[in-house]
Amino acid sequence: MQLQIITSSMTPIYEQIADQIRVQIKEQILKPQELLPSVRSCARDCHISGLTVKKAYDLLESEGFVQTVQGKGTYVSAISENLVREELQKQVEEAFESAIEKARRLGFDTEQILELVNLLLEGDNV
Repeated sequence: MQLQIITSSMTPIYEQIADQIRVQIKEQILKPQELLPSVRSCARDCHISGLTVKKAYDLLESEGFVQTVQGKGTYVSAISENLVREELQKQVEEAFESAIEKARRLGFDTEQILELVNLLLEGDNV
């Protein structure tokens, strides 16, 4: 399992780890029932705290992407495409909420926000 940690990123390290593992599961780089590296070995390889890796694994487990078996390790769960799609939709919704909050703080009204979104969609040819 390959992970790239960007220490200068505004995204917490545990979220970077969880995001990258989610992508690897979605793209089937990590297969169902595959054993993830132990917390200690992942922490050692990434030069970070084991608590940070544990937090990422716990987050993924709460979302249903992995399951931990006491004394054996953390395994990729057999997940459905619907779960992956729901999780990705949730992330997009959170990004939109954040952007809307920022626009409101800057004084944009609903019509201006919608106009900006439409302009961006037209430019993207979606």
